[in-house]
Amino acid sequence: MSAAEPALHPHIRTLYSAHHGWLQGWLRKKLGNAFDAADLAQDTFVRLLSAPDDTPEKQGDWQLHEPRAYLTLIAKRLMANLYRRRSLEQAYLEALGALPEPMAPSPEQQAIILETLQEIDAMLDGLAPAVRQAFLLAQLEGLGYAEIAAKLAVSERTVKRYMAEAMARCILLASE
Repeated sequence: MSAAEPALHPHIRTLYSAHHGWLQGWLRKKLGNAFDAADLAQDTFVRLLSAPDDTPEKQGDWQLHEPRAYLTLIAKRLMANLYRRRSLEQAYLEALGALPEPMAPSPEQQAIILETLQEIDAMLDGLAPAVRQAFLLAQLEGLGYAEIAAKLAVSERTVKRYMAEAMARCILLASE
């Protein structure tokens, strides 16, 4: 290993050597695209490498009994993120297509808006679906708490709790 090469935990290196090819093939079958499969396979191992040092993956006594199931779990989450991001991009492009030509943002503005939408989506990713939906109804549709409560069939107090949770997450992630 060269000095420029990052130090890999030996367990993750072994996991990579033994299962990267299999994972990439599995992803290629699921996605129907070798390029996305290669990216997601790499992202799966990057996720392992970026895990805190006190996680089982980084512990010296770590031994994974079902490595493929574990890698598949991580890869499925990354696939869901990929699909959600693409769906968001598609919805944005469709909304742009509906605008009259003079009102359409420049390509640079489009890129900034899309990046911002993806950042917001990432911020909301860890929220429970009902919390996320309440936040989006308030922010995107301008609904009040009573309207959101009626739409979600929950109490206003629950909507207030949802909104506090969503805002706290956004503030926490924006400060990182």
